[in-house]
Amino acid sequence: MLETLSNEPRDYAWGSPSAIAALQGRVPTGRPEAEVWFGDHPGSPARLGDGRSLPEARATAGEPPLPFLLKILAASSSLSIQAHPDLAQARAGFEEEEAAGIPRDADDRIYRDDNHKPEIIVALSDPFRALVGLRPVPETLRLLDGLGAAGGVERLRTALAGSDASAALRGVIDEVLSGRADDIVRDVSDAVADAAVLGFEQELDVLRAVVRDFPGDAGIVVALLMNLVVLRPGEAVFAPAGVLHAYQDGLGVELMAASDNVLRGGLTPKHIDVPELLRIVDTEPGPAPLLVPAREGDGEVFDAGVPDFLLSRYTLIGDPVTVRLGGPAIVLAVSGEVAVAAARRELTLTPGAAAYAQDESSVTLSGSGVAYLAQPGRSA
Repeated sequence: MLETLSNEPRDYAWGSPSAIAALQGRVPTGRPEAEVWFGDHPGSPARLGDGRSLPEARATAGEPPLPFLLKILAASSSLSIQAHPDLAQARAGFEEEEAAGIPRDADDRIYRDDNHKPEIIVALSDPFRALVGLRPVPETLRLLDGLGAAGGVERLRTALAGSDASAALRGVIDEVLSGRADDIVRDVSDAVADAAVLGFEQELDVLRAVVRDFPGDAGIVVALLMNLVVLRPGEAVFAPAGVLHAYQDGLGVELMAASDNVLRGGLTPKHIDVPELLRIVDTEPGPAPLLVPAREGDGEVFDAGVPDFLLSRYTLIGDPVTVRLGGPAIVLAVSGEVAVAAARRELTLTPGAAAYAQDESSVTLSGSGVAYLAQPGRSA
């Protein structure tokens, strides 16, 4: 089976009012458009061209839910700082909250399902900016040296100066998110307003935007501790379990395990469970986890090494490209005009449009444009 797949944009407040519309070649709605979900996740299931919802189609065919969720994401301001549990943590947390009788749609519910949520994002815009992982502490101390000597800034500098970097970062995150370091939040917010630190120009630009959009939020300090990643089109970053991340601005293709388990760490009015976040978060500092694609045949493969998903990119300029499938697949066009063929059917996709293939051993891509293909991972 090969069918078109479509969905309506999600209007989260951080979404861009124009980026997804521009990609799809239509007039903006006037509302923020943050994400378009291509998958069968119950939060926003996509629909096939024959009118059925994707969950309905898979259930009718006796198929389980998809293990992945593909999205177009467009941010004009920061998403919440967040981390996701690993599979064992998700299963244990879900069972505990189920046993406690916490409704799955409750504001303070953390584990809404029993799955993990590793995710990758590939930039479509130039640039796409994201905060991912905790920056090495010596670099953060160099940034702080340019923020002056206000009491809260000095207190933060002292707290980070210990020999155990991971423990120091964990302690700072605990203090600020638990409300015991309002002086640090205030003084850091004031200091970044007109600071100029060589080599940290874009970091300060992001922090000023965060202070503007989330005044007084403890996540301002968490954001200061994180790596800023500036992606160019086709570049990707991977957020595995436990790694703090917050996309800042830009348009991208996102692929993740099909889950809604999120532990927040600031820049949000939503519930933050500090003890649970600290239990699952990885506070070991280091560079951001960039994901470099490998050239395989006619495409480039972004393999995060998880069983739930595999993402490939195909730049079509000449001969058709046949892609072998290891399960259900979604093809998303992001530029030009892409033809997708399987068995006796062919569909033509324009940018921002998608097709769904089920029970097909392969699809053939042709035309002139760029397409992304999502399918289960190799170890699935």
